[in-house]
Amino acid sequence: MRHTISILVENEFGVLARVAGMFSGRGFNIESLSVAETMDPTVSRITLVTRGDDQVLEQLNKLISVIRVIDFTDTAHVERELVLLKVAVDERSRGEVVNIVDVFRGKIIDVSRRSYVIEVTGTEDKIDALIELLKPIGIKEIVRTGKVAMFRGTRLLTVDAKDKERAAS
Repeated sequence: MRHTISILVENEFGVLARVAGMFSGRGFNIESLSVAETMDPTVSRITLVTRGDDQVLEQLNKLISVIRVIDFTDTAHVERELVLLKVAVDERSRGEVVNIVDVFRGKIIDVSRRSYVIEVTGTEDKIDALIELLKPIGIKEIVRTGKVAMFRGTRLLTVDAKDKERAAS
């Protein structure tokens, strides 16, 4: 089963390596990974996508420096990914590229005589559809951020005092 997981961790040296090592040590591939500080600079949020069974979540909770783990798989949430694409253009294809980018609500963020750099944010399906449309024109380079996810509505993934106490012990 595919899982989109957010992990709140103490923002300290080696935490990301321990989390990633836990996955590789159990034979799970990480399909995408995104990590950054939260509003609390002592806490980072890792969002990753993997395939595997629910035992992964149990193992994550046992790692030192892990504060909280949430699997978004069966919850109401929003998720997005950012992609930058460098596309070859010539005088004939420029208009077509501009139209495709507009349909996907993207932006052309850099222009040269022979290429455009395009920025698009959306779901994985939206990004994949854009890539398929631009392939025949000539994609030269792709950079994807990996997925980030957040609960819908008022539910939050934050750290409280009990979480910090548990992580410290």
